[in-house]
Amino acid sequence: MTVASRAGTAEPLVDVRVSNERAAELRALALNWPSWRLSRRQMCDLELLACGGFSPLESFLGERDYSAVCEQNRLASGALWPIPITLDISGRALGRTARNSMLALRDAEGELLAAVEIAEAWRPDRRAEAKAVFGTTDEAHPGVEHLLRRTQPWYVTGRLEVLKLPEHRDFQDLRRTPAQLRHEFDRLGWDRVVAFQTRNPMHRAHQQLTLRAAQAADAKLLSHPEVGIGRPADIDAAIRVRC
Repeated sequence: MTVASRAGTAEPLVDVRVSNERAAELRALALNWPSWRLSRRQMCDLELLACGGFSPLESFLGERDYSAVCEQNRLASGALWPIPITLDISGRALGRTARNSMLALRDAEGELLAAVEIAEAWRPDRRAEAKAVFGTTDEAHPGVEHLLRRTQPWYVTGRLEVLKLPEHRDFQDLRRTPAQLRHEFDRLGWDRVVAFQTRNPMHRAHQQLTLRAAQAADAKLLSHPEVGIGRPADIDAAIRVRC
C-alpha cells in the first residue's frame, strides 16, 4: 500500500517519554509497585505509543475508545483508527493493583520500561472484538487465534509514562522514530513523500509500483519494511530489510 503525505502539514506527534530526572524517580517508586512483564506484542505497542508511531494515542485505549474502534473503526473523537491498541493483563495482576493504581511495565529481563496509572479496567468480549475487527471468529486467522487464545482477560489503561524504548540490536542504522524521519525529510528538503510499507521482500513489481507512485505524486519515496511480529509463514524480517 502506498500513502502520500506532505511533511509540512503533518499532524503533531505524541511523545510520552519522560525526562531523565522523572525516570530516576519512577525507578525508585516502582520498587514498591506491582509489575507486569510485557509480551512481545505489548512491547511493540508500547514502543509505537512512546515515540508517536500511534499518534494521536497517548496511552492504551480506554473502554470508550475501544468500543468506538470496534463498532465504527474510529476513536471516540471521530479520528480514523481501525484496530484496538490495548494493554491486556491477568486478573491476578489487576488484583495486585487494588491498593496502588500504579503498574510497572517491564521487559522479559525485568527492566522497567514504563509505568501506567490505572484509571480503567474492564473485561472485553474478545469474541465480539474478533468479529468486529477481523470479520471472523475462525481461529485459523492468526489475529483471531492470538486474541482468543493468548490474550489476557482484562484490559487496563491510564496515564502512561515511558522511561525508555525497548532495545533493538538489529538494523540500528536504519531504525527511525517518526520525529527522526520527519527531521530527515526536512534535512533533505522532501515536502512530499510516498511510503511503501511491506511485510514481504520487495520484488520487481513492487519496485515499479513504488517508483511509479512516487513519480505520479511528484514525491520522494520511503521504503518501510515491517520488522515486528509477522504471520507464522512470513519470510524473516532480516531478509525483508536486505531486499
